[in-house]
Amino acid sequence: MKWLAKINLSVVVQRIGAFKSALFLLALISLCLFIGYRLGNYYHHAQVSTLEQQKQRLNNLYRQQEQQVERIHTLEVELTLEQLANKEAQSLLKKDAEEHFEVKKQLAFYEKIMAPEKQAGSLVVDSIKIFPSTLANQYRFQVTLLQQLLKRRYSKGDINLIFVGTLDNKQVKLKLTDVSNITKKERSFSFQFFQVISGEVTFPENFIPESIQLAVNLPKRTGQKQADLEKNIPWKLDSL
Repeated sequence: MKWLAKINLSVVVQRIGAFKSALFLLALISLCLFIGYRLGNYYHHAQVSTLEQQKQRLNNLYRQQEQQVERIHTLEVELTLEQLANKEAQSLLKKDAEEHFEVKKQLAFYEKIMAPEKQAGSLVVDSIKIFPSTLANQYRFQVTLLQQLLKRRYSKGDINLIFVGTLDNKQVKLKLTDVSNITKKERSFSFQFFQVISGEVTFPENFIPESIQLAVNLPKRTGQKQADLEKNIPWKLDSL
């Protein structure tokens, strides 16, 4: 840049004249303007091109994002449908299992009646069920008795229930006659194959049942020996 300092404009004007110096200066300014304009256009074009590329890239990214979002929504719908199908299949399997269990239960029940040679003993307690009531502390019981003799005679007798639990943190035993209005006739049975005895009980407030003691009494009579049958089961509510 030292050569610029050596240029003396007055000397140049004296040598080439004022008019030529003016033309030369004008030409130099025009050249600088032209070069600046060309350089400006070049960088402007480069910036526009870069901006277009970035814009195109951004549009591509937006398009890819829309495709991904659409794909995600499709997968979510497929997942929801799969979950619904799986839930329905599980429901059907559960229903089939329950039906299969119920059929097996009924088959076992009638097998005890019609094929007693596969069982042991004579009179048996098939089940003791407790069902909830709409009233507080009130329940309905159901006792099913079976006759298993090959030569079936009528079994006659009666049953009694004792409910074991806690009342005010004390262990108590409540007889059926204490918590129910059921009569002895309603507790009695007389059957050749099977019989269901049922009734309602109402417990005192704050009584918490824990187990049930069933006593079956068969008095001595013609063709029937005197016998007592007892069975204890834990307290469990059955569905209606």
